[in-house]
Amino acid sequence: MNTPKPCIVVKDLTMAYGSFVVQKDLSFTVNRGDVFIIMGGSGCGKSTLLKHMIGLKPPAEGSVYYGEIDFWQAAPEERDRIMRGIGVLYQKGALWSSMTLAENVALPLCEYTDLSPAQIRELVSLKLALVGLAGFEDYYPSEISGGMQKRAGLARAMALDPEILFFDEPSAGLDPISARLLDDLILELRASLGATVVVVTHELASIFAIGNNSVFLDPEAKTMIAAGDPKVLRDDGQNVFDPRRVVKKQGSGFGVQGRTDDGARPP
Repeated sequence: MNTPKPCIVVKDLTMAYGSFVVQKDLSFTVNRGDVFIIMGGSGCGKSTLLKHMIGLKPPAEGSVYYGEIDFWQAAPEERDRIMRGIGVLYQKGALWSSMTLAENVALPLCEYTDLSPAQIRELVSLKLALVGLAGFEDYYPSEISGGMQKRAGLARAMALDPEILFFDEPSAGLDPISARLLDDLILELRASLGATVVVVTHELASIFAIGNNSVFLDPEAKTMIAAGDPKVLRDDGQNVFDPRRVVKKQGSGFGVQGRTDDGARPP
């Protein structure tokens, strides 16, 4: 049996805004090839944790390691090198509305490579085709659906062939069919590109369909209360998916609002 190789290691992380602590004592490992899920109730700090991991916000305490390198203690040049190996799909796609899909996907290639315009056009067409958007190069974001915008954002995230892909609520705002198709696409890309995938989500269907490793953040304890394969966490008697635990107020977006992989509501 192959021993998993760590890709990202979070050690003793505390997240805070000023004196307000969001989460503390977070320690977990994302292994190479994982589809790693960051999950928990609304407002527990999932997206804030993602910001710490992708270099947008330094932690109050603790470390984020990429391989043997402590990201937040590394020199700026080293952090830039690490970031070149990362692709991010933001929650709302974050496409430039004044640019076509081709121009959006081409932007990182123009900024960070010495490829010719012809080579960039070829790569852009390939990336859009990989996400099912062949022939949409000249469309603007306003001319396509929300699901297509998410896929275009994914094509841009893949532009530089990153080793690690981060997704912030990829299914947010999508209908169930589009959300399931996006889940399938994430698995296909992980298999074909050999990438490690980190996903922030509260959608139970997605969690159980694509995740093989996870961390569960609790908004009341302000720390992680479980880690590991989400299907094992669901089946071994732990109550992290109990709606009475994770739904603290109406509209929290987790637990009762979700569904299991076969479409049924959680017990």
